[in-house]
Amino acid sequence: MKNSITIILLLFAVTFSSAQMRKWTLQECVEYAVENNLTVEQFELDLENAKIDKSDAVGNLLPSLNGNASGSSNTGFSINPTNNLPTNRTANNVNISATSSITLFDGLRNINQLNRAKMNAIANQYRLDNLKDDIRLNVANAYLQVVSNKEQLKTFRAQYAVTEQDLKRTKELVESGVLPRGDLLEIEATAANQEQQIINGESLVLISRVNLAQLLQITDYENFDIAEEEFEIPPSDILKNSPKVIFDKALGFRNDIKFSESNVELAEQDLKIAKGAYLPTLSAFFQYGTRYSDVTQIPDGNGIPYTPSLVDQLWIFDGISYGAQLNIPIFNGWSTRNNVMRSKIGLEKAKLQFKQDKLDLENTIQQAYVDVGTFEKAYEAAEKTLEARRLSYEYAKERYDVGLMNAFDFSQAQARVENAQADVIRTKYDYIFRLKILEFYFGLPISLN
Repeated sequence: MKNSITIILLLFAVTFSSAQMRKWTLQECVEYAVENNLTVEQFELDLENAKIDKSDAVGNLLPSLNGNASGSSNTGFSINPTNNLPTNRTANNVNISATSSITLFDGLRNINQLNRAKMNAIANQYRLDNLKDDIRLNVANAYLQVVSNKEQLKTFRAQYAVTEQDLKRTKELVESGVLPRGDLLEIEATAANQEQQIINGESLVLISRVNLAQLLQITDYENFDIAEEEFEIPPSDILKNSPKVIFDKALGFRNDIKFSESNVELAEQDLKIAKGAYLPTLSAFFQYGTRYSDVTQIPDGNGIPYTPSLVDQLWIFDGISYGAQLNIPIFNGWSTRNNVMRSKIGLEKAKLQFKQDKLDLENTIQQAYVDVGTFEKAYEAAEKTLEARRLSYEYAKERYDVGLMNAFDFSQAQARVENAQADVIRTKYDYIFRLKILEFYFGLPISLN
């Protein structure tokens, strides 16, 4: 028994440790953010409401059916339901009826409301999908920021390790009298500055991890981290397509554009519904009813009055009524006219917003296209600068080791390498993210592989 408990506890500890040490990949972060975002859940509820509205619109085309039953007792003066004469006795009455009505024509408003409800459900789906697209881009950006900050931190630590070796050698040279003590102080200042860089780098990693966790709505920041991956510049042929080609393709699948276009269609339906109020409304009804009263008396076969039973009266006094009603609008204080005018204005606004959204998308794609080319060149230039700085640093180190360069000039050469390495990392991930944005507008999924 003890052995079994021990094994269970060990398994639990291993499982718990694994859960705590989970490293998130980009794909896992994106999927989790989409599935657990509170705004997504709210939009999903809006979509459910839109589907209910569609069900309401379908129901408006169907006939209504309502039943009614009532019972009453009258003491004292009342009207005898048999002969409509006053009576002064206690009477117990039962009334039962069923009524059905249907709108035959209402200016096609019911049909237009059904079409609008269908369009509104589609529009809410576009809005939900567009929100998910935005979340994917935001998560990818935040994820790459964590990766970039981690690489910067690795660079700071590697630089500090080299400086520690330089510090050790400088101490030996100072103690042997080869170098002045000022050189040692300069190297120590460089090491202190790099220690500060490491502290700042750790802070940036932590902040970027927290930002990413907040996008995922994960509150356990201390145990949240991303997978240890190094990303290279992914191969891409996206720049072989012109901005016009990318824009034309984006118009066909971008959910924000579809949502904006569906708003125009909704406004057109609203105008049709408003205009329908100018037309007559025709409805029909059918009613079945019966009653019972214990003061009712009818003659029997011998002409002697008697009170029929409840069941007999329900059959004897049942009846039906049916008919149609036509309502013609003549004057209603200009409310119909004003609603039509408001709907026309709403339609024009929706059209203008649709044009603006397409223009914004075109501008965004143009900017993204320029950004890809710009950051690609910036990354290539940063790599060339880093290579030149490294060669210069190696030459400076050779001179410093033989006492031909002082510690200040040597530390400056080292600082220039550090800055060049930071530029390479920054421009690298700036380029990757802009590349992914442009590919995203071209319809390619977000992936760093």
